[in-house]
Amino acid sequence: MRPLPNVTGSVAILDRGDVDTDQIIPKQFLKRIERTGYGEFLFFDWMKDPDFELHRYPGAAILLAGPNFGCGSSREHAAWALEDYGFRVVIAPSFGDIFRTNAVNTGVAPVELPAAQMAQLRERLDERNELTVDLELLEIRHPGGFAISFRLDRHTQETLVHGLDDIARTLRREREIDAYEATYCRRFDIHGLPA
Repeated sequence: MRPLPNVTGSVAILDRGDVDTDQIIPKQFLKRIERTGYGEFLFFDWMKDPDFELHRYPGAAILLAGPNFGCGSSREHAAWALEDYGFRVVIAPSFGDIFRTNAVNTGVAPVELPAAQMAQLRERLDERNELTVDLELLEIRHPGGFAISFRLDRHTQETLVHGLDDIARTLRREREIDAYEATYCRRFDIHGLPA
């Protein structure tokens, strides 16, 4: 996972509520075993419409979404597709719980903001479509001088800022693990028999 201390870029606005994971990445694309290559299938059915909102924001790194984004089934592929497409941050009033976890584990920051602050961001984006989402300072900044704070729990912030998956997080404690193993008295052999 790539570290994500901050992201600066243009913002795609998808002002729809209850966007579920089947809309993000339809089920017919879940047969693949790789974690990459899903970006071309992001919002597959909606992308067929030439008036679909995302067509207006090529190269955006930040997605501004509606409430309950990522609801529905627990497919990790939804977060993989967003990341592969180029989104590093999704800002919404709320997220589906499983999607939020999958996003963090993929390296996509799910940032929750109340509706009033979402509206303020949209106003600023009308002036200039650019934001910086600083995950170290927990702040969203607009080049016009506007800034909003947001919250992430400590574990999520550390995971994203340092790019730590579960294995990398465990390896950070390698000395402690080695020290424990050095003092561990094996009670059973590899066959499950008393040692």
